[in-house]
Amino acid sequence: MSASVDKLIDGYRRFRAGAFQDSKPLIQELVTQGQRPQICVVACSDSRVEPATLFQTDPGDLFMIRNVANLVPPLEEDGKFHGTSAALEFAVLGLGVKHVIVLGHAHCGGVKAMMNADTDSGEFTFVSQWVSMLAAAHRRVLATMSSASEEQRTRACEQNSVLVSLENLTTFPWVRDRVQSGELTLHGWYVDIATAELMAYNGQNGSFEPVG
Repeated sequence: MSASVDKLIDGYRRFRAGAFQDSKPLIQELVTQGQRPQICVVACSDSRVEPATLFQTDPGDLFMIRNVANLVPPLEEDGKFHGTSAALEFAVLGLGVKHVIVLGHAHCGGVKAMMNADTDSGEFTFVSQWVSMLAAAHRRVLATMSSASEEQRTRACEQNSVLVSLENLTTFPWVRDRVQSGELTLHGWYVDIATAELMAYNGQNGSFEPVG
C-alpha cells in the first residue's frame, strides 16, 4: 500500500477512535432516523476546498454536490446521465433542504481550463465540455475588464461560475417554485483558499461582499 493511501488508513483509525466516538450518538440517530440536512452545498471537487472543514460542520449538516468548478448545468431532460442534476433533485425533492449554497473558490483549475480553452493541448474532453457553460461569462469578463490584470479577470470568472450556477438553478421548476414560495433560498459564496476569506453575493448591488 502506498504512503499516500496509508495516510488515509491512519486517519480512519484516528477517526474511529476519536471523532466517531464523540459523534456516535448523533451518527446513530442519523442512521435510525435518516439524514435531514437543511443545507445543500454545490462545491468544486478541488482537494483544497473541503466544505465540512471550512464550515466546521457535524455529520448530517450538509448534503454535498461536488464537481469541476462548482457548476450547476441548466435543466436538460434528454434521458441521459446527469449526476449533478440528480443530486440536486434528491436534495430539494427528496430531503427538502431549505438552502442551496453554490461555493466558488479562488485558484480554480476548472475555471483556468475554460479560460485557456483556445490554447490548451486538447488533453481534456469531458472537462472542456463541462466548463464550456462558462464561455459566455468569460466573454463578458473580457469585454468589460479589458484593462484588468490576469489575476483580476480570473477572479471575476471564478465568481461568475457561481452566478452561472445560480442562474441555472432557476431553470429547474421545482427549485424555482420553492424559491418563489419562500421554501428555498439560494446563496452564492466565494472563498479565497489562500486567505480563508469568505464572500457572499449580494444580488441588490451585484457584488460579492466579505462575510464576518
